[in-house]
Amino acid sequence: MEREKCIFDMDGTLVDSMRYWRRLERDFLTQRGVSIPDMERVLELAKPLPLYQSVLLFIERFGLKDTPEQAMNEMISMMRQHYQSDVKSKPGAEEYLKKLKKCGVHMCIVTATPRHLVEVCLSRLNLTSYFDFLLSCDEVGAGKDHPDAFYEAAHRLGSAPSEIAVFEDSLQAAKTAKQAGFYTIGVYDESGYEFWSDMSLVADKTIKDWTEASVILK
Repeated sequence: MEREKCIFDMDGTLVDSMRYWRRLERDFLTQRGVSIPDMERVLELAKPLPLYQSVLLFIERFGLKDTPEQAMNEMISMMRQHYQSDVKSKPGAEEYLKKLKKCGVHMCIVTATPRHLVEVCLSRLNLTSYFDFLLSCDEVGAGKDHPDAFYEAAHRLGSAPSEIAVFEDSLQAAKTAKQAGFYTIGVYDESGYEFWSDMSLVADKTIKDWTEASVILK
């Protein structure tokens, strides 16, 4: 079946930003005495979560003394700088979006990143116009370990989950989308290299880079 609706994750899927998020989170946790071996699995668990839930996870798992607000403000300030200057779109991503747009495919962003940071990033990279709308998990009150954001996006797109392709680099988010009935495409990102073999078992298709994405809508 031809799919004319697509949901895209942003970080690690369309833009090469996970290295900055991971470095930021590692530095944040290391400064508070958390060892790297202890944090790796927790960082993967945090990947599909909204920032506030990620912060709560860090505080709970590692007994941090920061308030959620203090931790969030620190991380947001640092990431805003990266989105404003350093983060680039992944090679071939914009060309693929352009191709879909030309074919009349309706697209949206569903992301765990706060909306105002998403807007900064996509605007700077001139990607905003490809999407019908942007949806942050904060707006539905649940991370991508729950299907709420995907279902809300499907409602706005006016199609059933089976008629929509979801592009995700996060294994947990891909699992959620797949279990919710969406056609799921796993997108490789180096931040999740250790889970890539699992992604091939979960997703309907996987792509290592955007030059491989020519057939995924069928």
